[in-house]
Amino acid sequence: MAIVVNMPRLSDTMEEGTVAKWLKSVGDKVEEGDMLAEIETDKATMEFESFNEGTLLYIGVQEGDAAPVDTLLAIIGDEGEDISSLIGSGNAKASEDNSSQVEDVSEEASEEIENGAEIPEGVEVIKMPRLSDTMEEGTVASWLKKVGDDVEEGDILAEIETDKATMEFESFYSGKLLYIGIQEGESSPVDTVLAVIGPEGTDVDAVLSNESGGSKKSSTSENKKVEKKSENSSEKKEVSKTVSDGERIFASPLAKKIAEDKGIDLAKVAGSGDNGRITKKDIENYTPSTTAAPAVSSIVKAESSVASQPVSMALPLGEEGTEEVKNSNMRKAIAKALGNSKFNAPHFYLTIEVDMDNAKESRAQINSLPDTKVSFNDMVLKACAMALRKHPQVNTSWNGDTTKYHQHIHLGVAVAVDEGLVVPVVKHADLLGLTQIGSAVKDLAGKARNKKISPSEMEGSTFTVSNLGMFGILEFTSIINQPNSAILSVGAIVEKPVVKNGEIVVGNTMKLTLACDHRTVDGAVGAQFLQTLRYFVENPVTMLA
Repeated sequence: MAIVVNMPRLSDTMEEGTVAKWLKSVGDKVEEGDMLAEIETDKATMEFESFNEGTLLYIGVQEGDAAPVDTLLAIIGDEGEDISSLIGSGNAKASEDNSSQVEDVSEEASEEIENGAEIPEGVEVIKMPRLSDTMEEGTVASWLKKVGDDVEEGDILAEIETDKATMEFESFYSGKLLYIGIQEGESSPVDTVLAVIGPEGTDVDAVLSNESGGSKKSSTSENKKVEKKSENSSEKKEVSKTVSDGERIFASPLAKKIAEDKGIDLAKVAGSGDNGRITKKDIENYTPSTTAAPAVSSIVKAESSVASQPVSMALPLGEEGTEEVKNSNMRKAIAKALGNSKFNAPHFYLTIEVDMDNAKESRAQINSLPDTKVSFNDMVLKACAMALRKHPQVNTSWNGDTTKYHQHIHLGVAVAVDEGLVVPVVKHADLLGLTQIGSAVKDLAGKARNKKISPSEMEGSTFTVSNLGMFGILEFTSIINQPNSAILSVGAIVEKPVVKNGEIVVGNTMKLTLACDHRTVDGAVGAQFLQTLRYFVENPVTMLA
């Protein structure tokens, strides 16, 4: 479904914005967080971020053009989507807003002049800005200035949470921070009084009283605002700007900055924007006329300026690239199952370190027998089956109003395959010996990797084991394989110094982490299960009885 993006209010006094530059073209893919355009406000040029994903289907305001706040700026949607109705309604709304805006401002100004109330010169009332096109209210995440602090133009006043992101809010005025209207953590609608900046000693109560009464600025500034709105609503006239008679030069903040950096006299630049406004494009395209050679003093000054600038380093350029790969049905199923488990089941984790010296010796003895092969994973699986028999609370499933206690013990074994992860199930593992468990796991894992495993061989687990020790992973946590109540994560066996009988010796240890669903397994139950599991793993002879 197509999303209409309107011209945002990027400052508290912004009435219209000028698109300095589009960073995306019609037909381009747009991701959430991509920069759509550079927009010139009445105070600065800011990058405007997209809060939607899709294809840029329409651009409503071209580069260099100005448009009032809430005018149709762009449309983002699915490629090939019909947006004709949106364009028509958007343009109609913009024209209505334009025509009514001048009347509203004129009436507002005349009422304020009649009331005679005004805010003192040098005092600025800052409102909660509209920092995104859909923002209705903002929350002050933190204040970076406090009452009484000096504020310079360009200082960051606060961090404000919108409905899409947390953004830094910059001051466009200099003075003392006299008043904070919205405390940290509080939310208020757009245009609520956020702060007051002005000279020290200002009567803030009077300012707030005037503000609540509907007054804005002095009648002089209001007349200028009305005059400006009237000019925007009337037909555009050709304007040739000169400075010989002291007339003001209209230029965007970005254009002024670039002109200053390049040493260009704005009086000599013809503006192509509204009412002769000089834009960034005008400065970039400006070609100075041929004049006499500059004076020697100017050359010396320029050379000294260049010499004082730091030498820039040439950084290597690399190519950016992305590739979209369609998700397989297996990948989608894994994402859905694990997402549901993680967000629905309240996980908690318990970790123990197990002495593996006896296990290593026992395995070596068992594998010395003809036609016998047992892995450490087989030993852990057998120990889990025996521990589950002693702790039936762990061998359960949450079922809403009831808890299922399974009389059988079916162990799921996580197996990595090319497209993701599958969990074959060793049925009745507590009734199988070590070699039988080893043969069953080897057979099921081979079927899974060759894509010959049947659905029935991956269903019905009551507990799951995931082993990444063979990859050198020392410790990790797993997401519960629902409807199980727990999953065991098995780390690598590590040779390290340990204390035995009061002496430091070389030992072998392994970390086991149990992830539990707190709806069915409490902390004490999980801890007791791990104690029993440790006993069986550290004493393999008990599993052979």
